[in-house]
Amino acid sequence: MYVHSAWSIPYADRIGVAMLRIVRNGHMTPGEFLDFPKYGGGRSTFPYRGGCMFQRYIRQVMLNEVGKAGQERLRKAAVAVIGCGGLGTVVSDLLVRAGVGFVKIVDRDTIELSNLQRQTLYDEDDLARNLPKAETAAIKLKKVNSEVVLEPWVIDVNAQNIEDIVSGVDLVVDGTDNFETRYLINETCVAHNIPWVYASVAATCGMTMAVVPRQTACLQCFCGDAPFLRQLPSSDTVGIWGPVVNLMAALEVSESLKLLMGVKSELQGSLLYVDLWAGTFDTLRVHRRVGSCPVCG
Repeated sequence: MYVHSAWSIPYADRIGVAMLRIVRNGHMTPGEFLDFPKYGGGRSTFPYRGGCMFQRYIRQVMLNEVGKAGQERLRKAAVAVIGCGGLGTVVSDLLVRAGVGFVKIVDRDTIELSNLQRQTLYDEDDLARNLPKAETAAIKLKKVNSEVVLEPWVIDVNAQNIEDIVSGVDLVVDGTDNFETRYLINETCVAHNIPWVYASVAATCGMTMAVVPRQTACLQCFCGDAPFLRQLPSSDTVGIWGPVVNLMAALEVSESLKLLMGVKSELQGSLLYVDLWAGTFDTLRVHRRVGSCPVCG
């Protein structure tokens, strides 16, 4: 039996199928869908701005898991991405494309040649200009989605400024490369009841975990004060497989978007460990150390 691809169906019929699915799922009424200036039910000959929000996000709004309400929650959300290297560039890109309304990008570094292997927002022209990563990322992402407010912070994250960095955001996403900063993020987010998503990568492996203060285990519950963490392999010592960076960042963003939309994830309360070279995915249940964790207990 021949199965039509989506693009073998006439455009008008594709719009009809999309409308049927969206209306059936209760995301909007037929009238709302066909209100072209407001929701973008048809073709547009001008840049996607303002009223054409749902034309930009139509493939995402069609999902039962998102819908119109979920997209609106993303539009109103504010996120801080701390670190804009391998993980942070992919995270920032996906958040902006998904329609998160405000993204704060925090990184102190400038671009180096070795970054271009995996840090997807930068190119050789950026390297020649020697601009800070945070500013370069914001410039690139503004061209991707002008509706999103982007705020670059070119600073070194420390105990003196972490409170200002997380102020006013609904979620923090980890794009850092060291546990000292991650512990600082963990302590501050738990203290201010801000969810955050941890991830780290080295060689061909990565792991990620969402922290929802006083609902799930925090990073301290999982790692404790183990001094060996300071000696764990890093991309500087063991290298990094580019595809694992993209995968772990995508997993971070998926969990982040669920949290921003108020959706409980099956992964909440668990750490996901991936060895992409071996093709293995393992989950480890991490329990809160109630009464004994110095951060969240």
